[in-house]
Amino acid sequence: MSLIRCRGLCKDYVLGEETVHALAGIDVDIAEGEYVAVMGPSGSGKSTFMNLLGALDVPTAGHLELAGVDIGTLDADRLAELRNRMLGFVFQQFNLLPRASALHNVRLPLLYAGQAGADWEARCRRALERVGLADRLHFLPNALSGGQQQRVAIARALVNEPKLLLADEPTGALDSRTGAEILDLFGTLNAEGVTVVMVTHDAQVAARARRRLEFLDGRLIRDLRGGAEDPRNLLAGARP
Repeated sequence: MSLIRCRGLCKDYVLGEETVHALAGIDVDIAEGEYVAVMGPSGSGKSTFMNLLGALDVPTAGHLELAGVDIGTLDADRLAELRNRMLGFVFQQFNLLPRASALHNVRLPLLYAGQAGADWEARCRRALERVGLADRLHFLPNALSGGQQQRVAIARALVNEPKLLLADEPTGALDSRTGAEILDLFGTLNAEGVTVVMVTHDAQVAARARRRLEFLDGRLIRDLRGGAEDPRNLLAGARP
């Protein structure tokens, strides 16, 4: 079943008298349970694509469905509800509240979604246990290593049990060993059924995913599954 379905997906930005075509007609499906890396140079459209998948923006033209919901039909309040209910976000910078414990940082999405009821602590504990931080519940961020802070950020993304985990350069602020540990964790989460879509510029990081989407000039030029090109979503003439 397709969790993400894009048809003719376009996004334009007007800068003064110029219109920038950030995405120009993307057709792609991503199934539940996939682990996908999104790659491309600066200006290729990969960040715009991720913003649309994250319901942080809406397309100029075309259709984007998340679990059967066309995000182009939603107003700002319903987009926010969709993000809280369906999506988890992990960024290069950990974006943790410095004076809040790991437990209370993980609680934030529950507060935003109005779900911080009596069971909030048990839910946050489970999320932190899931990322291997059962013994760091009450630590402040400055008492945690970079890798541990990113694990808190991942637990925060998972606490609402999202259908889709979006990661934007999640190892960019980490050393190689710690980055590898975070990628191992993404692999484990994916094996447990979490759909992962990750933006990265690093081919070694992308190699951890089972599928790679490559963007150039607002177009999807290559769709690789297990090292083989899928011809269904390739831009004609874009092969090397």
